[in-house]
Amino acid sequence: MVRRPPVGYQNWRRLLFLHWPVPAADLRPLVPGCLSIDTFDGTAFVGLIPFAVEAARPLGTPPEVGLRFLETNVRTYVRLDGDEPGVFFFSLDAASLMAVIGARLTLGLPYFWAAGHEDVSDRQVDYLLRRRTGEQPTARVRYQIGDDLGIAATGSLEHFLIERYRFHQQRGRTLWTVEVAHRPYPLQRAHVEALADELVRAAGISVPGEPPLAHFASGVDVQVFAPRVRLQGARA
Repeated sequence: MVRRPPVGYQNWRRLLFLHWPVPAADLRPLVPGCLSIDTFDGTAFVGLIPFAVEAARPLGTPPEVGLRFLETNVRTYVRLDGDEPGVFFFSLDAASLMAVIGARLTLGLPYFWAAGHEDVSDRQVDYLLRRRTGEQPTARVRYQIGDDLGIAATGSLEHFLIERYRFHQQRGRTLWTVEVAHRPYPLQRAHVEALADELVRAAGISVPGEPPLAHFASGVDVQVFAPRVRLQGARA
């Protein structure tokens, strides 16, 4: 695959990765047919990822004028033609109207305008994000940052869930693939003290009642590359 030139940069900070196992059959009606559901030992996963974006800006723009906002993603993991493992987004909620409009227009991503608040005290984070439209689903989580885990080992569940460097998204009759590049996530344990989420349910997904798998990463600096666009069923 030939990587396109970078078109922008983002700094992702204080990422909480929450994951639940779900039957792949439950996700199949929600994911475009050209993408297969990626599984780990036969199990599919849905993720809720609250984090902060800093210095989001296009190529040629200094970090000082980049956008800063909170964002929460609902996602699962897919492959294209059995290859190209990536992310499929059910929703992306961002507390920046400019970011939402830009991502919807340029990439066709299912972004929603939201309001958010984050309190960080020592190793505790209290995070709240509420969608401004529709039924205004919310995601609120309070968690403690735990011990260092290091970089996820290749072949591990953590690597499967977290080390993803592209997303695939349907836009009309075309499939858009966007790659990003950054160093591997510096993972830490995360201990969830309270979680009240409505965003996963708003995406049409039911998750088990047990607590999710939880991992934390302090942050990575990200390059975003130009998308590849192709008719569904065609290879680029």
